[in-house]
Amino acid sequence: MLPADLNIEKEAARVVALKHYLAKGGVLHIAPAENAWPKLLYPTKMHLRKKIDETRSLYNQYDTRLVSWQKKFNGAKSYHKVNNFKKLKEPLYWKHLAKCAVDKDYKADSAKVSLPVHLVADSRWKPMVKTFVSDIDYRKQLVQTVNESIVYKKNKKVAQYADLLQKFRMEQSNRKIDELKKRLVALDQDINAMQELARWASF
Repeated sequence: MLPADLNIEKEAARVVALKHYLAKGGVLHIAPAENAWPKLLYPTKMHLRKKIDETRSLYNQYDTRLVSWQKKFNGAKSYHKVNNFKKLKEPLYWKHLAKCAVDKDYKADSAKVSLPVHLVADSRWKPMVKTFVSDIDYRKQLVQTVNESIVYKKNKKVAQYADLLQKFRMEQSNRKIDELKKRLVALDQDINAMQELARWASF
């Protein structure tokens, strides 16, 4: 028979909360009550509210981490698009294009190594591009290295590392995002269960 002080929806919520709380190793102390659910003596409202506050604090920490990892994922995903835009503001990029237009040998060498001129706005790649543009000895040495080195046997792209790095960052970010989302769902369930128990608790 349904307890007089509860409707079906409230009873279902309490049963779900109880199952969740007990499955997580929680301890209950109850006392009989007439025509109603037993009285919940422990955990007390004060204890539950303290645990709810602690869990919310942890939830907020994980939520902050989630936002951070989502930013990292978006940064890696848009890396090439952003740099393709930024390169237009770099004089070195235009110097490269001008040199390609008047120097066939330079243009050929640039193509052989897939010169990452689109990354000229990135401080990690700008020095290499700058040296390639201005130093013919460096340029020829780089072409020879790309042609002969086992490192470039399968991929003649001198900046292949940039692609691999962004791919790695996206994969790593995705793993962290999935992990944090699962933790947030679990913490949210903990909070909901404790809130329901707090409504039931006698004192």
